[in-house]
Amino acid sequence: MKISTILDQIDFGVMALPEFQRGYVWNRDQVRGLMTSLYKRHPVGSLLVWVTKTESATVRGDGTAPMGTVELLLDGQQRITSLYGIVRGEPPTFFDGNVWAFTGLHFNLYDETFEFYAPLKMKDNSAWVNVTDLMQRGIGDYTQRLLAVPEMQANLGEYINRLNRITGIKDVEFHIEKVTGEDKTVDVVVDIFNQVNSGGTKLSKGDLALARVCASWPQARVQMRDRLDKWRGAGFDFRLEWLLRCINALVTGEALFTALKDVENAAFRDGLSQAETAIDRLLNLISARLGLDHDRVLGSRYSFPVLARYLNLRGGRLTDYRERDKLLYWYIHTFLWGRYAGSTESTLNQDLGLIEQPDGALDRLIAQLRQTRGDLRVRPEDFLGYSQGARFYPLLYMLTRVSQTRDFESGTPLSQHLLGKLSGLQIHHLFPKAQLYKHGYTRAEVNALANFTFLTQETNLHISDELPASYMPRIARMQPGALESHWIPTDAELWKIENYREFLAARRDLLAQAANTFLDSLLGGTAAAEEIAVPVLEQPTETAARIESDEHRAIRELNEWLVSQGLPPGEFNYELIDADTGVLLATFDLAWPNGIQEGYSQPVALLIDRDPESIEIANRAGYRYFTDLADLRHYIETEVLALVAVEV
Repeated sequence: MKISTILDQIDFGVMALPEFQRGYVWNRDQVRGLMTSLYKRHPVGSLLVWVTKTESATVRGDGTAPMGTVELLLDGQQRITSLYGIVRGEPPTFFDGNVWAFTGLHFNLYDETFEFYAPLKMKDNSAWVNVTDLMQRGIGDYTQRLLAVPEMQANLGEYINRLNRITGIKDVEFHIEKVTGEDKTVDVVVDIFNQVNSGGTKLSKGDLALARVCASWPQARVQMRDRLDKWRGAGFDFRLEWLLRCINALVTGEALFTALKDVENAAFRDGLSQAETAIDRLLNLISARLGLDHDRVLGSRYSFPVLARYLNLRGGRLTDYRERDKLLYWYIHTFLWGRYAGSTESTLNQDLGLIEQPDGALDRLIAQLRQTRGDLRVRPEDFLGYSQGARFYPLLYMLTRVSQTRDFESGTPLSQHLLGKLSGLQIHHLFPKAQLYKHGYTRAEVNALANFTFLTQETNLHISDELPASYMPRIARMQPGALESHWIPTDAELWKIENYREFLAARRDLLAQAANTFLDSLLGGTAAAEEIAVPVLEQPTETAARIESDEHRAIRELNEWLVSQGLPPGEFNYELIDADTGVLLATFDLAWPNGIQEGYSQPVALLIDRDPESIEIANRAGYRYFTDLADLRHYIETEVLALVAVEV
């Protein structure tokens, strides 16, 4: 079928993109490569479409499928979307991605190359032809322009042939393989897609499950994204597949997505509503009781399907504070020990089964954790992790919020939301990083978790790079007990920089003791019952506490910029797990395990202040890694987006 006919069929709604397909992920280099191949009449592959009844198909975008059947494009989305954008000058109705990737393509009549518009090179230069304009207007106007340029007269016939060769791309034939028949269900079609697309991005089980839902309820994806946007506004960034798991657990009591295949439309809608209510309550509970009030410290998000199911089975209410604290005790241990870091589905299914009978459900969950771990005691060596990616970072933050931890200079309890301009909490290195590097300490030692604490911004700025041997005696005099409230050893000899390693060891002991004391009080029902803060979903978004370092803020802003460019966001604190053993190999600050262009580029990771071992692990795992934010952004701009300067 000719390319022009395919584009017409898209306009008429005869061909469309199924709802489970990925968005547009090509960059400018790939678009140029496609056009170069078509210009040279090189083969560019065939298309795969699924011919299905219109009433059973859900298409992306504003397109309306005709009566009878529709051809859903399975393989060839990137090629056809690129061609549509270049020929029509705008994206198709099903478009979901970065329109900049195919906007402004030009062709050089002299050397027959395709490039994107660069004003200094192309403005008022007759050798450069706007490909989209040529496709839409034909060669007539361009022939007249060439006739007016004396230096082009000698080869005018060849240049006209080249223009005709470009417009002739619309007549290039694509071979189309069609999947037809009543037996070609979504299951079968997705299996075919994955076989055909063996070198690219696979459809996940979540994609397939959502395809089933969207086939009968087209607004499902939009409705789910609305909930995700609400939670993102409160500081919690969740994925669509995560929400689908929560809904699945509530509706079916199962973790496996295959359980959704017989769920009716009305039941799924009810499940989404129930999931939203349960997750709201859980976020408020965890933030108010444990102080874990933003995404960076919300560990074990895959505990939420179990937590939501547990709440739902009890009508959304817990009996008393003892049951509440026991449930939170279990939740904390799931993120301390990576309960769902390995085989998520099988582990979730096991835990969901343990809570179906209400009597003794929490005891069974905790016993299962003990069986896996041996015991649930926190040990000093557990705080050996470094950087904010460590699993015990949320625990350190939580202890600060639930204990009587006080600001060094003001003496104000840090359990409160401090909303003044200079009173928001910040990460503070007890021994300044620059001073430690000067004295030869390693990167892992400098960023050791036991070197972290939290202070108000004003106090953090005032202490700055002052050494503990200088500022800690002052704090001890001004605010008696403040240092101890941060689990800082009071032996002044340990405040000297030459004794830094001994300081870390002593503080790890104190942190482990504090952690076990608090966790035991939750389990035994003796923890202080008062809540420490206004729940995060019950306060204005603009005043919700955001405790983050300048480094994390920069990472978050980079992620937001990526989304604004139509690219997928990276996963914060991504845990690289050994597939065979379930052992945590490394934690990356930000990662795209499927590539920033999913299925078209290698996995990407950001590792800031990491030791050579972590970098080597990322390298062995096939990641393209970056240790600097500026370098990562440069890669995205030049290799993924292929941005060029445009004259204003």
